[in-house]
Amino acid sequence: MAGHPPKPPEVPQPGPDDPHHTAFGEYSSPPCFMHELDPAFSRSEANPHLPSKTPLVEFEELDWPGIRRWRKETRAALIEQRLQISADERVARSLRISQALKSILSSKSDKLVGFYWPFRGEFDARPLLTEERGQGMRLALPVVVEKGQPLQFRAWSPGTRMTRGVWNIPIPADIEAVEPDVLIAPLVGFDPAGYRLGYGGGFYDRTIASKAVKPFVIGIGFEITRLPTIHPQPHDIPMDVIITDTDAWSRPAAGTPSCSDLWP
Repeated sequence: MAGHPPKPPEVPQPGPDDPHHTAFGEYSSPPCFMHELDPAFSRSEANPHLPSKTPLVEFEELDWPGIRRWRKETRAALIEQRLQISADERVARSLRISQALKSILSSKSDKLVGFYWPFRGEFDARPLLTEERGQGMRLALPVVVEKGQPLQFRAWSPGTRMTRGVWNIPIPADIEAVEPDVLIAPLVGFDPAGYRLGYGGGFYDRTIASKAVKPFVIGIGFEITRLPTIHPQPHDIPMDVIITDTDAWSRPAAGTPSCSDLWP
């Protein structure tokens, strides 16, 4: 009918006999991150000649254009470094992160948790969160509804009917938005003040700032992406908790256990 956009096609759901079938359906990056990506690191493979400890770009300028250039180059270097983590090492690092995350989430089993699908070497929280869902936790995935606007979160569980979103990325087909109590945000980089270096689109900062009641925000990343500072700006919002494979800590007002309480 004229005036009505065509209905987006549904994403076929893999069956149990499909060799690619998993409890999570199609493995994909979260839709929001595809918008945030910079062409400098949108390649499909890591540079095999990049050293394991990529030297980060020196910060020399204090103005915003200079900070943006520094962030762009540092972001690319950190992602390349993250991609070079070996499979065995990634498993070991991820187990440490999962242990701390499970401890933090133990008091939030009745909450709605917004999370992300792993992208370019990010920590994969899906196995743990699916386990927690069995204890009553509800889950949601982010969706970009418009550039320059906050993210929308939609309820998700294994087997949720999916459709294609922006950049042809699978997203929950149910368009009803939900409001997470807890957000799990991936860290490209982070600093000791709790600030997150993301993919450059500002979606998480914009989303957190738009909420009448601020969600509890957990930043997750690998220790190798720690920076002395991200040179935070007024629009940057610090995480309540940051978890890495060697450490976990919270801002004093966040009321979350310190790392000594999370690991033996």
